[in-house]
Amino acid sequence: MNDRSGFERASIETFTPLVESTDLLRETRWEDRENRWRRRSLAIAGLLFVLTLISTLAVGAQFTISYAAGQSPDFLDFFSTYGNLLAHPQLLLAGVPFAFTLLGILLAHELGHYFACRYYGISASYPYFIPAPTLIGTLGAFIRIRSPIRNRKALFDVGLAGPVVGFLFAIPALGIAIAYSRVIPLSEAHSSVVFGNPLALRILLAVLRPGVSMGDLLLHPVGRAAWVGLFATALNLLPGGQLDGGHILYAAASKYHRRVTLGVALLLIPLGYMFWPGWYLWAGLLLGLGFRHPPLLYQWERLDRTRLLWTAVAVLIFVLSFMPMPVLIRTN
Repeated sequence: MNDRSGFERASIETFTPLVESTDLLRETRWEDRENRWRRRSLAIAGLLFVLTLISTLAVGAQFTISYAAGQSPDFLDFFSTYGNLLAHPQLLLAGVPFAFTLLGILLAHELGHYFACRYYGISASYPYFIPAPTLIGTLGAFIRIRSPIRNRKALFDVGLAGPVVGFLFAIPALGIAIAYSRVIPLSEAHSSVVFGNPLALRILLAVLRPGVSMGDLLLHPVGRAAWVGLFATALNLLPGGQLDGGHILYAAASKYHRRVTLGVALLLIPLGYMFWPGWYLWAGLLLGLGFRHPPLLYQWERLDRTRLLWTAVAVLIFVLSFMPMPVLIRTN
């Protein structure tokens, strides 16, 4: 008995450190891989941010030049601006109010997601901005999530944090811009680019500038940047696929996720026909990519009452930000 006990003690003393060393080695290797990935993520995010800053400065310069002239920007001017900036790069400074406001709102949105991920121990990239020579200078931003999400509470908070934080940044910027915007009768009547008016814009105009018609308001470039922020918020809150609204829907009622995604995609098709052709693209994205949602590790845990009430807040933000016709391009 004594010999056996001694052998057991020797075995434990011999092999336990080996197990601990193996676990430590694995953890060290994982941390090294994670650190290398984070450094790569930061480098890519920084490069994309600089490129998006340039593209939004270019668009912002056109908004500022048109605003100073007392008119809405012309569609073709957005593209001729890039050529002018090559010859006169100092013109980029005119785009600072628009670009900084827009990037600030988009960054706030993505950092809401990012810090929610960090809170729940979810591995996520830094925010990636997408530069593009469009009417707004960007296609938005996103973060990449690299680890599974454990439960509905974490998924809900990660999905909701971005739209709420972005909206809280966009509304004050829009309000300040409306207060200082110019009133020019029929300022958009002869413009080739007409922007839609979300409910939040209409409400703020009625409160801050009573008696001023939407058609007579020439919105300051800061307000146009806030408008883009609201538009991005509405798109993200579409209740389907792996959009923020789809995450919220899946966390609250996962069994309806596929059906609601299909319904939203089909609803966007007539909206594309009646109002804005861009809805066809979003319908295609939801139909082609949006039905699957990454499963949660713990499916059975339900949301608490407070988070269910926050779904009503998400719906309200969507209603205040959504526009059936975001942009109208007049060709004549």
